[in-house]
Amino acid sequence: MLGRRGASRYYDERYREGFALECRALRRVRDDMGLTNLVVMIPFCRTPQEADRVLAVMSENGLTRGHRGLHVYVMAEIPANILLAEQFAERFDGFSIGSNDLTQLTLGVDRDSELLAHLFDEHNPAVTRSIESLIATAHAAGRHVGLCGQRPSNDPGFTGFLVEAGIDSISVTPDSFAVVKQHVATAESNLA
Repeated sequence: MLGRRGASRYYDERYREGFALECRALRRVRDDMGLTNLVVMIPFCRTPQEADRVLAVMSENGLTRGHRGLHVYVMAEIPANILLAEQFAERFDGFSIGSNDLTQLTLGVDRDSELLAHLFDEHNPAVTRSIESLIATAHAAGRHVGLCGQRPSNDPGFTGFLVEAGIDSISVTPDSFAVVKQHVATAESNLA
């Protein structure tokens, strides 16, 4: 889980051809198929400098942030993404919180460990404060914040927390869409 993944692969010379192929596929979807609403998300981007390198390689491959409306988001799944949110907001159009990885890395708990499963908790104040902080910082910079993860599908209380914190969007599996939409509506009515 902590090896060479995400952003570090995209600018690595050893993955140059693979990333170029990914960029060609994204250009095809946008340019040939006309699906210009596609948003690119960069996972596991550890530093602002790493963001600069990935964005430069994308641009070399015909995907320049802002060109023809291209939006590029960063996955917010590392505590550094929260602590340096202002700097990441200068480089990206939005954030997508990966709540599973953010919880795992904030609490130092392997999410797949049976022995530590009782400690893996997205309601932990260290995690919820990180999410609240990111949303506030991103919104101050005019950036969108979404969340992808299973928790809102399974936990109406967590959905309510996200709505209260000001989340812009929540990604859910198709089978849980109607239930989560109802949880969002309930949480929004409680705010009024």
